[in-house]
Amino acid sequence: MYAWIWRKLPFDGVVGKLLTSLVLITGILALFWFVVFPWAEPLLPFDDVQVTQDGGVPGAPGGAGVDDPGVGTGTPDPRESGLGDHDLPYSTTTDNPLPR
Repeated sequence: MYAWIWRKLPFDGVVGKLLTSLVLITGILALFWFVVFPWAEPLLPFDDVQVTQDGGVPGAPGGAGVDDPGVGTGTPDPRESGLGDHDLPYSTTTDNPLPR
């Protein structure tokens, strides 16, 4: 297949065919970047995130409810964690989470 494409490229010689190939590849990449990807982006599920709170309603005010099994009664106050303003609550040298 690649030999057929190489034979069908215009211009004689390696330099002309390489430049034509470069122009064609650049055009195809630009077509995908500016036309195909923006068209397909709304169809992809990457931004389809829903976080539910009280009652399972997305965007409801308040923290996690008591009725939710396995979920606490909300997020703890960061001021009660004993960390200063510039302390990180995790290790920056390892990937191991802190024991709880």
